[in-house]
Amino acid sequence: MALDSDQVGYERRGPVALVTIDRTERRNAVDGPTAELLAAAHDRFEADDDARVMVLAGAGEEAFCAGADLKALATLGPRLDSPDGPLGFTRRTPAKPAIAAISGWCVAGGLELALWCDLRIATETARLGFTERRFGVPLIDGGTQRLPRIVGLGRALDLILTGRIVDAAEAHALGLVTEVVAPGGHLDRALELAEGLAAFPQETLLADRRAAIEGLGLPLADGLALEAGAGPATYAAALAGAQRFAGGEGRGGAGAGA
Repeated sequence: MALDSDQVGYERRGPVALVTIDRTERRNAVDGPTAELLAAAHDRFEADDDARVMVLAGAGEEAFCAGADLKALATLGPRLDSPDGPLGFTRRTPAKPAIAAISGWCVAGGLELALWCDLRIATETARLGFTERRFGVPLIDGGTQRLPRIVGLGRALDLILTGRIVDAAEAHALGLVTEVVAPGGHLDRALELAEGLAAFPQETLLADRRAAIEGLGLPLADGLALEAGAGPATYAAALAGAQRFAGGEGRGGAGAGA
């Protein structure tokens, strides 16, 4: 589906692809057409070798995303069995890093979209939770699988079973949110972090990311074997990087976006 709607914006900012859900009148909730546009945005990001990191945001300050649009739930029905996921791309695993820029409400399927991302930057105003628990809608956009992998099973079950909403400070303490920023600063900080990731040598960054994601849940020996496979595959890139470091590049200990 072509990105020809104002419901989902796609913008290249250097090496970063900024994808914005723009349905502020519905707290950026996702209906069927919006889900199709999100899937198209993800396809565009994956196909563009020069887009190294994706930032996912919601328009305005009130909400990142309120999940599925309950007033248009029937439009999402055809996507329930989609291999891509009801809300666009939630059953895929991106080949490149993604960062969620969160302000205000990040609930229900919106939280599942945020969990799809590698990192989550949230403002002090952010509120996160699986509010669909209250009205009997299941988590089918990856929440039951991704949240335990991020915060651990015990903390995940607390949020999944109770449906309670946590503020940004608690979300950060749980490990659900990567960083908390002042109101209005989420997008700039996410873009800054994304540009930092994009500036690193990509071959080894992507190999390490892939080993961490694919190795989770494997027996330790299998995970170590998976990691070891990246050594020969990235040896030339690693050798060149080590030589650059020996020449003075990359010293000082600062990380991306520091």
